[in-house]
Formats: sequence, C-alpha cells, structure tokens
Amino acid sequence: MVMWVFGYGSLISKAGFHYDERVVGFIKGYRRVFYQGSTDHRGTPVFPGRTVTLEPAEGEICWGAAYKISKEEDAESALTYLEVREKQYDKKEYVDFYTDLTATSPAVSGVMVYIATPDKKANVNYLGPASDEEIARQIIQAEGPAGPNRDYLFNLEKALLQIGCKDKHVIDLANEVRRILEEEH
Repeated sequence: MVMWVFGYGSLISKAGFHYDERVVGFIKGYRRVFYQGSTDHRGTPVFPGRTVTLEPAEGEICWGAAYKISKEEDAESALTYLEVREKQYDKKEYVDFYTDLTATSPAVSGVMVYIATPDKKANVNYLGPASDEEIARQIIQAEGPAGPNRDYLFNLEKALLQIGCKDKHVIDLANEVRRILEEEH
C-alpha cells in the first residue's frame, strides 16, 4: 500500500516523517491562504498565529510537495505524526497531484492533504480573510512553542521560491511583514 501526502505549507521544507520520494508539483482548484489560526505551534490560545490552509478557487493551482510513503510501518508512523501536527485542520481530502502544467491527467491520484475549513463548528481556530496589513501585524506579534509566526511565513516564502513557485499571497505578506518591521526600527 503506497500513501501519498501533499504539503503546501511547512511540510514543503520540513516533512518530519520518513518517506521514499519527494516530488514537486501542484493541485488544481485551490489556493493557499493565511486564514488558519495556530494556537499550538506558531501562536497561543490568547494570541493565535496564522498558518496556511487551502481555499477552493476555480481555475487556480497550488504548488507544493508530495511525499510517497511505501512501507506500511512508515505510513502508520507518518499518519500518527501528522494527526498531531495537523490536529487543528479539520478535513482530509484526497486530491489529484500534477507535476506538469500541460498534463491532462494527474501524476498521482488520491494524494492526502489536510485542510482547515471555514466551518467554525468543526474548526474553532479558523480566522478567515483580512487585509495584508492586519494579517502581517498578527504574524509579527504571534509566537508559539514552534517559534515566531514570522519564521513560518519567511520559511514558507523561501521554500516556495526554492521549488520555483512565486506565490503572490505569501510574497505580499512577507513583504508587508518586512515593511512593518523596518518601520518599527
């Protein structure tokens, strides 16, 4: 049994589990957004940080990395690990994963991805949309057990650029955080 996991946030650069292969590519019909509150990793219950989730978006694609896990014991330990790491994400989807923009069929089908939905009953930490400045100010102030929220943003920006993805939302937020930090010093 082969398991595939798609990472579109910190999983791109830091899987945290054993895998056999890492493939750069994208999923269709979603965009990456900083709408999920983090009260356990990049923020606290009193002051949540912001992390990315996926939002359905017709005609858009979201770049990231897919991890192939072949051994059953690796799959079990990866799932156990991910259920803790992604516990604030209330939905698991199985999506088609592509590696070529011109391909008409996916490179892999049934790739698991964690999504934080806007359903406030199932996902109490969903923060939703806000202006770039509001999100940036929240990211600057938030810090959790995994470190400052801004490190998450800057690491994601770097990881995306390393795989050749210029995500406007991520770059705009990173630039806004840098602008505010420069203004304050």
